[in-house]
Amino acid sequence: MATLTKAHNELFRRSPDESYDSFDKLYEHCSKQRLQSEDLWERPQDLTLTHDMTLCTGDGNELHLNDWSFSQMCRMAGVSKETVNRLSHRTASKVFDETLPHAEKPLQVLTTGSNVRSVHGVAYTRLWNADLLDVVNEFASDFTPPQTAMDGTSTGLYCGEQDLFAFMIDPTGWAEIDGQAFAPGFFVWNSEVGKRSLGIQTFWFQKICQNHIVWDATEVVDFSRKHTANVREGLGEIRSILERLVARRDERRDSFAAVMKKAMSEKLGNDEEEVTKVLSAEKIPRGLIKDAMEIARQQGGFTIFALVDALTKLSQKVNYVGDRTELDARVGQLLALAA
Repeated sequence: MATLTKAHNELFRRSPDESYDSFDKLYEHCSKQRLQSEDLWERPQDLTLTHDMTLCTGDGNELHLNDWSFSQMCRMAGVSKETVNRLSHRTASKVFDETLPHAEKPLQVLTTGSNVRSVHGVAYTRLWNADLLDVVNEFASDFTPPQTAMDGTSTGLYCGEQDLFAFMIDPTGWAEIDGQAFAPGFFVWNSEVGKRSLGIQTFWFQKICQNHIVWDATEVVDFSRKHTANVREGLGEIRSILERLVARRDERRDSFAAVMKKAMSEKLGNDEEEVTKVLSAEKIPRGLIKDAMEIARQQGGFTIFALVDALTKLSQKVNYVGDRTELDARVGQLLALAA
């Protein structure tokens, strides 16, 4: 089984203003960005970096660069961002005037109001964050963020100047896999400005800590797609991956519910002698069998569920972690008798 750290890494690189406390608020922000943003198509030689470090377009509009779009301009000009930052504004303007390429193919200048969010060539194809969240909302609407992280504010839902990341789980989707309990979850990510690819990672997990590390993950599925001409086809693949995850959850949850229902009605034995024989065969310590039967008797009889529940409670009193873990595994296997 795997330990997944994508959400953990996001937690410690995000500022508080990039965190959203609900999926609806994250979606509202991304939808607003989509509505308020537009692409300007400009030939590189028609762009001028003024002495005030604003970007002047061919029709005279002055736009403000953020850190990301300024970095992109430096890469296009083939100059070091660190070097440019050491120059006076007048000198930096002259550097860009002499180093920005001249070409007939226009650049995509993504703007929101008077701010430049990114600058790309024609090969880049944008996918809006809201489009990705539309797919999540349609096919995984009953998934929610995990518990709030150790900082008391981060929920696993982030959107900043450069990219989006969302961590979602189904806290009611517990099902049995190879005799152990797992629940489904996934990460999705995207960037409207070219910082990272479009992608998803789905998994079944056993535990999530407050550092948002996913422990003991199984059936991990990864998919990513670069922002080229066919990037929208990636949404179709993500849709299919989520559909498969949800279908598998429903199938396993229904099967798990059927086993639990049967375990609540089916007896492990009609009397103490029969129950003792079955539990001894499953290598349950004889010292616990008597106490477990007494607890089960008070709950209405020697059903599989009543005895599993009793043994689970008793295992918590075992002193050594290794012995307790081994006992819990044996107790969990008893549910297989109801399958």
